[in-house]
Amino acid sequence: MILRQLGSSSLTVSALGFGAGHIDTTDLNEKDAHDLLDTALDLGITFFDTARGYGASEERLGRWLATHHRHRVVLSTKVGYDVPGQRDWTVGAVTGGIDRALKTLNTEMIDVVFLHSCPLPLLQQGDLIEALLAARDAGKIRVPGYSGENAELAWAADASVFGILQTSVNLTDQHSLRNILPRASEHHLGVVAKRPLANAPWRYPHRPTGIYGETYWDRLQHMGLQPADGDWAGTALRFSAFTPAVTTAIVGTSKKHNLAAAATAINKGPLPAAERERWEQAFAPYDRTWAGEI
Repeated sequence: MILRQLGSSSLTVSALGFGAGHIDTTDLNEKDAHDLLDTALDLGITFFDTARGYGASEERLGRWLATHHRHRVVLSTKVGYDVPGQRDWTVGAVTGGIDRALKTLNTEMIDVVFLHSCPLPLLQQGDLIEALLAARDAGKIRVPGYSGENAELAWAADASVFGILQTSVNLTDQHSLRNILPRASEHHLGVVAKRPLANAPWRYPHRPTGIYGETYWDRLQHMGLQPADGDWAGTALRFSAFTPAVTTAIVGTSKKHNLAAAATAINKGPLPAAERERWEQAFAPYDRTWAGEI
């Protein structure tokens, strides 16, 4: 597995990360969830991303980490909402979310904590950032980050307070790639690419409804491309993971064979230059109208 330094931090992570949303109870029982996490480690995946909003994900990941895995994992989660007794996007929601995550994840420190899609006016207000930095100074978190898109992400990239950004980077979602990641690189920020498979819209012969992938399905129709080698998942993942400035691309799945296939794709390295250029040129006419998907 390819390893990369996460921005200017001391953390080193795998180019393929694991998005832990699918270890919720809706997809897997406890044993199967732990088997999936073991498989990720066996494949060389070291970056594990979760969030309070992912159902039982934090709880299950925490129980797995408690069984002698914590030292092998770079761990991230997201805060700012869903803390009992606190209004969303208040200092109490940030500090309470961190304290709750520390307990739930069975760890004394969380490597990366993201403010998760915080509205721009509240970001600019500054008190939520101060709460995040206070948690860092107290040794509760290692690196503060921002997860989101568009104007909020652009502001975060230039704010000189966040060490890591998380944003959508895929074949049909290139807004951040074109408009924000160059600034992240300039500021030596780590970048976590989410949705590298664009929720696999190519699976559907007709437009899906009620899932994240419906917008991406529409975009794919407009772009009118097929992968040169016929490998949709491999092309999408290699496009995302080898985008300049991207440190790790996180794949969420409940299937061990999907993780293994993703690791195989990463180990092939970047797409051929001509193939990458085809996808970038196909997106270019829509750059001003297709914003990043939240």
